[in-house]
Amino acid sequence: MPHPIRVGIGGWNYEPWRETFYPAEVKKAGELAYASGQVTAIEINSTFYRGQSEATFAKWAEETPDGFRFTVKAHRATTIRKTADDMRSSVGMFIEGGVTALGEKLGAINWQFPETRKFDADYFGAFCSFLPPEHKGVRLRHAIEVRNETFRNESFTDLMRRHGCAVVFADDPDWPMPDVETADFAYARLQQSQSDVETGYEAGALDAWAKTFKGWAKNREVFAFFIAGAKERNPAAAKALIERVGRLG
Repeated sequence: MPHPIRVGIGGWNYEPWRETFYPAEVKKAGELAYASGQVTAIEINSTFYRGQSEATFAKWAEETPDGFRFTVKAHRATTIRKTADDMRSSVGMFIEGGVTALGEKLGAINWQFPETRKFDADYFGAFCSFLPPEHKGVRLRHAIEVRNETFRNESFTDLMRRHGCAVVFADDPDWPMPDVETADFAYARLQQSQSDVETGYEAGALDAWAKTFKGWAKNREVFAFFIAGAKERNPAAAKALIERVGRLG
């Protein structure tokens, strides 16, 4: 039995989507409810820049349908710490900051490292050791996003596998990362949508991604997000991919 394939977008507040995605009758306050009915997952990006209250996370969970999932980008301060004590403290502050109010709708946390961060086994071993498997009864799954060629090695892959962390697959020419199977889920960020294509990607490319994700889903749950690129086209790209893989894969 294949695992779910959850497809979505980054955030839900983007002004050009008022023209390309949201019907006129959908008010600003109703954007999340509408978006979560069109896609099957959303990556929350705002948490990378500022904290959100437990009440806000709970409200977002309430506004979305059963079976829907969020992934959450951890605050950028968590992935720039230099000492083990600072890493432990910043990771703990983020985890305890209310994210688990999403409950079962929390799919994964994306820990995005800056491109200046190079692979260091001791550093990443320490960081991953501070990532808890659960908090307040909510299971936590962790994805590590890195943007440097030094991570293309078996030592990094083995480290992620030992800690059960997924490696974020990045379809971006500036910092590409291949898919490696290191956890019970996969996390893909597709970043090459085109403004002159109504669905962001040509039909053939969407067919190819659907085939790829169905292959991954044989062993893992899949989260796939259309991020960046021609952002105004990303909701259409997500909907077109969902048509190919099904609402839940």
